[in-house]
Amino acid sequence: MIPGLLYLLLGVGAGFLSGLIGIGGGVFIVPALVFGFGFAQHEAQGTTLALLVPPVGLLAAWTYYKQGYVNLQVAALICIGFLIGGLLGAKLATGISNFWLEKVFGGLLMAISLKMILSK
Repeated sequence: MIPGLLYLLLGVGAGFLSGLIGIGGGVFIVPALVFGFGFAQHEAQGTTLALLVPPVGLLAAWTYYKQGYVNLQVAALICIGFLIGGLLGAKLATGISNFWLEKVFGGLLMAISLKMILSK
């Protein structure tokens, strides 16, 4: 299969999951790039952040908005915080070794998974 087609399919899958259950694309895309495409952790994270620059979630968000499921005030505040936090996180991440960055990423996914699985 053509590599470009595989990346496109990854985007479709991540977009589908994002629209379906509201996960950030990075939860799916970063591991796929690392384990499926051989990217280093830094490259996978940077690539995922770069694809978020255009309004990738616009149509999915519009669908939710039309049904009354979007709080625009909360979304705007989180967006502002995300801009600041993203900058700070990127500055920290680029100074950490690939080994430790993978451990932090995996640990966070594990902690979130366990919380969601074990909660009532």
